Amino acid sequence: MKSIQIDPTFPYYQNRSEKSIAEEIELAGYGAVHYFVTNENIVNKKLIEAFRARGIAVWAMVIGNGTYSTERFPKDWPEWQMVLLKPQKDGFIRMSPFSHRYVKWKKDALSRLAAEYPFDGIEVAEPYFPEWKGIESGVYGDVGPYARAAFRQRYGHEIPEFQDETSPRYYAANQELYRKWIEFRVEAVNKFVNELMNGTGGVRDVRPDIAVATWSLAVDAGPDSIERLREYQGIDAKAMISQVRPDIHFLQTHWPDWLKAALPADYIMRYQSFVRDIRSVHAGVPLGVQTDIGSARHMRRSAEWLDTFAASAREAGFDAWTAYEYHLGHAMYTEKPIPVQSARIRKDKVIVSFQKRIRLKPGGGPHRVTITVRGQSVRITPNDVEIDGNRIAITYGGFPAEPFELELSGLTDTPDLWLFKG
Repeated sequence: MKSIQIDPTFPYYQNRSEKSIAEEIELAGYGAVHYFVTNENIVNKKLIEAFRARGIAVWAMVIGNGTYSTERFPKDWPEWQMVLLKPQKDGFIRMSPFSHRYVKWKKDALSRLAAEYPFDGIEVAEPYFPEWKGIESGVYGDVGPYARAAFRQRYGHEIPEFQDETSPRYYAANQELYRKWIEFRVEAVNKFVNELMNGTGGVRDVRPDIAVATWSLAVDAGPDSIERLREYQGIDAKAMISQVRPDIHFLQTHWPDWLKAALPADYIMRYQSFVRDIRSVHAGVPLGVQTDIGSARHMRRSAEWLDTFAASAREAGFDAWTAYEYHLGHAMYTEKPIPVQSARIRKDKVIVSFQKRIRLKPGGGPHRVTITVRGQSVRITPNDVEIDGNRIAITYGGFPAEPFELELSGLTDTPDLWLFKG
């Protein structure tokens, strides 16, 4: 299945109709979208309905270990936060899976998404702990009071020490304690996802028909990559699948891979150890894989790159693939607007659809339209011209009854709405 991730909070999706967004995604050939819900309180139902009206399945993709927005959150949300070895100010607010109030709120939020919106599926991306080599960077948690209390209750010990090398609890010296900590974190991640999906009042409780996906990370970091992810971030895909029982499991490309400027398009062939590890226990579970096509300026991927990635996904035995995020790819910056579909919806109104968002150039306008019938051309002045995202609607009372060619000029794309300017 060819699918794509979209984040409707980007400017590219603003100030246009939901129908135009859905049409643009459909014209790009996608049969499913992963709707990135950055705040469970703010969801565009009309957009979901527009996708589904075109036969495009819609998954609600939420972030498990935090949020980018606390708008409309309960007043006590600051008390839910995860504590890291080194405080971060990166715009992302990390939440503790050991906070019972956070888990309860998150479960209720997901259940409300499933009950109130016509999503076909739901998934929790990034439910795990930060971060790859996090002890070294300080982006490592949760080491806050909730985690400490839960560990004491489980093992009767304090958690390992990660900074004071003289401590008898220093993680690198006290291997027995550190192994308990690793297992404790794996269990916490899987328990968290399971509670959201299968707990009382959870997603499957309110929507037994909805599809559920689980997510874990994959990285090409040597033969011990699986073990290192388990240690660094509490990830055990086999155990997660066993506990949650998803309809599909996705391997998300980790940032040490997707950040590479020269990442080969077939890099996921080196994720076979992750596939084999999962298949050793879950031979029949469908697997998907995710990539990033443009979150950093230096690693924007071309359309050809994505085509090769898709072919590699099929060759590697994945049942589905997706990419973050639709409008971030390199083609958005390099391809001119191309008309890909036209329709005469009334005798006096024509809609031409492009592969990307368009607008009128300064100085362009309704007078720059030419009609050609049987080789004879005439410039016309439309009664009205309206642009909606990737579509331009032209109203003119003098359109011929027979087939005709329409020539438009004075159009451009929308570089001010792209992630990277200039």
